[in-house]
Amino acid sequence: MPRDQVHVHGHVPLPPEQVWQVAGDFCAAWHPAIREIVVERDTRGALIRAFRVHGEDTLYREQLTYRSDSDRVLGYTHLEGIAGCEAYDARFSVAPAEGGGSSVLWTAAIRAPAVRLGQIAEGTRAVFEAGIATLAVLRVAPAPAVQPLPHPMGSTSMMVDDLPRLALSVTPETGGRTLCLFLHGIGGARGNWLPQLGQAGRLMRAAALDLRGYGDSTLGPRQSTVDDYCADIMRLRSVLGADRLVLVGLSYGSWIATSFAMRHPELLAGLVLSGGCTGMSEAGPEEREAFRLSREVPLNAGQVPADFAPAVVKVLAGPEADEATRQALHASMAAIPAATYRDALVCFTNPLERFDFSKLTMPVLLMTGEHDRLAPPAEIRGIAGRIWDQAPHPSVQFEVIAGAGHVCNVECPESYSRILTGFLEALPR
Repeated sequence: MPRDQVHVHGHVPLPPEQVWQVAGDFCAAWHPAIREIVVERDTRGALIRAFRVHGEDTLYREQLTYRSDSDRVLGYTHLEGIAGCEAYDARFSVAPAEGGGSSVLWTAAIRAPAVRLGQIAEGTRAVFEAGIATLAVLRVAPAPAVQPLPHPMGSTSMMVDDLPRLALSVTPETGGRTLCLFLHGIGGARGNWLPQLGQAGRLMRAAALDLRGYGDSTLGPRQSTVDDYCADIMRLRSVLGADRLVLVGLSYGSWIATSFAMRHPELLAGLVLSGGCTGMSEAGPEEREAFRLSREVPLNAGQVPADFAPAVVKVLAGPEADEATRQALHASMAAIPAATYRDALVCFTNPLERFDFSKLTMPVLLMTGEHDRLAPPAEIRGIAGRIWDQAPHPSVQFEVIAGAGHVCNVECPESYSRILTGFLEALPR
């Protein structure tokens, strides 16, 4: 099938944040061609705009496939309306322009029979040019003030006493059948998630788990594997009576969450990955072994995590982290038993597969801290792009949390919670 691409670039005098305030609203009727527009959601919660244009009765429908408010980028795909169009995927981005104002780039990749391809491309170019010209003369009202987060839902501690024992903090039932489950990092514990747990619990039942050997959970009888962690998630799903899950991971927890998604994509209503995703699954054997040995050196010398926690916090914390945040990160690391830390290291450096992102059928949110040294924004942005390219029906969001280091949910809990709850609100519950 013949293909063509349309690239339209323009300059808008307004600063990027004001342009994005208008154009970043996927379902707003700011384009002069739009006569009427209606907001829809598919069964997964992915955003769809259904609209008609002046002078036509045709109904056009487009689905948002990618969004990043921090990068000011959105992508969308054509669902119906353009006659003879086999595929149509567009991308809109706003960036600071040299000399002031904004640089706007609007592109589309089109696949259609030769008899229609040129007409569709020509029409697309005209639509994009008219849209950028409209943005150039818009008057934008000041952005609304950010409102305080609602009062969080309370939680209680719960033990699942089968072996190994699993400890979790859980919010009350809401009447829905979806459970939001939080998975901490290799140096954390369920308490790291309490601010997010309370906010998620307003929308659906939520739980934060102490992974095997952490906090009040116990290790299993043998070395843990990622399949063991996935089995623990399945146990909690059964115990808490959930049909579907939203997994929210940080670092090591993100790798576990993605591993679960590879095995049980049909059970996930959503996937949230922060400070990581692929773990060591794309590293070679020598790199994985060097990673494990370097971190086992202090353990083999008789030290425990409390001994090297100060050095770890220096790597984890961003430059803007205050003393209270650094103390919280130190306390999490210092509380880990040496056997648990060694168990997690061996598991992490022995991944069972390289991830196949074409299996991700659920909406995916990826976040990382602006100052994350272990999962820098460029790396996680790249993974978000790969999921966008490879997922069969992508619904991807990527955000950089300003000012945060690796444990972004602890360093910037309010910013993290706002992005998370915005994602959760759109999901079926």
